[in-house]
Amino acid sequence: MSENTTGEQYRLTAGDYAATVTETGAGLRELNHRGEPLLLSYGPDEPAPAAFGQLLIPWPNRVDRGRYTFDGTEYQLDVSEPELDCAIHGLVRWTTWRPVRQEPHAVTLAYSLHGSTGYPFRLDIEVTYTLDAGTGLTVRLVSRNAGTRPAPYAHGTHPYLTVGEPLDDCVLTLPGHRYQPVDGRMLPSGPTVDVSGTEYDFTAPRRIGTQAVDVAFTGLDRDADGRAWVRLEGSRRATRFWLDEAQPWLEVYTADQVPPASRRRGIGVEPMTGPPNALGSGTDLIRLAPGESYAGVWGVCHG
Repeated sequence: MSENTTGEQYRLTAGDYAATVTETGAGLRELNHRGEPLLLSYGPDEPAPAAFGQLLIPWPNRVDRGRYTFDGTEYQLDVSEPELDCAIHGLVRWTTWRPVRQEPHAVTLAYSLHGSTGYPFRLDIEVTYTLDAGTGLTVRLVSRNAGTRPAPYAHGTHPYLTVGEPLDDCVLTLPGHRYQPVDGRMLPSGPTVDVSGTEYDFTAPRRIGTQAVDVAFTGLDRDADGRAWVRLEGSRRATRFWLDEAQPWLEVYTADQVPPASRRRGIGVEPMTGPPNALGSGTDLIRLAPGESYAGVWGVCHG
């Protein structure tokens, strides 16, 4: 039994890649290539700061005042972000997950989310982290409605790409052609907007400079395999991230409000099934029937 704050540490290796996954929240605590970090990381005996590497289930981002209506019934979630009067980032990121399978290069962890007053639905969740010497890290998340009635569902994850130097000096490429404007409480303030001609157009490689970004993108360019790619390039190396078609949204955050040692030294790239406040607005919200599952896949690699 680990005495670390984040519980057991599941260490994976394959070729030049190494990763650590935590028992707490099944979070991705670190990912390295040849000893160089690809993601912002934290110590095993500290809680994940600013949601570093956490899984966001059954909603990512925010729910306005923690209130939502589903099938005619109104529910109230705990307001976990009181400064903005929102419920944020789901219900599983501080929970204890159990190991299902473990190999030198892969681990599968599971968690059963039982019903609560604010979310009276039952989900059985599994996440598998797999390292490959050639392709890097692949993460597969599957949630199944293990209850007796339909459940509202959304998910995301919260890695921060890094190349080991300040973002101001880095070049960013994003696949998003539309972005979601937000108000002062970081909630959608209107329809999505074409990025063309705006400060949020990173569809061609562009230096970040001092720009702050904290918005969700959609209308993602995808390759022949259905993957949308993000690339962060520094003076010595680059880190790439991809997400599959199960996640049509990508929140991007320039880490302006994280602990000082990591501030603007990485960029949050958060694959999401829906936009901020999806549980409240119903936009791209998934309706999981009893026994039905939903899966999303994403990955990170050097280069």
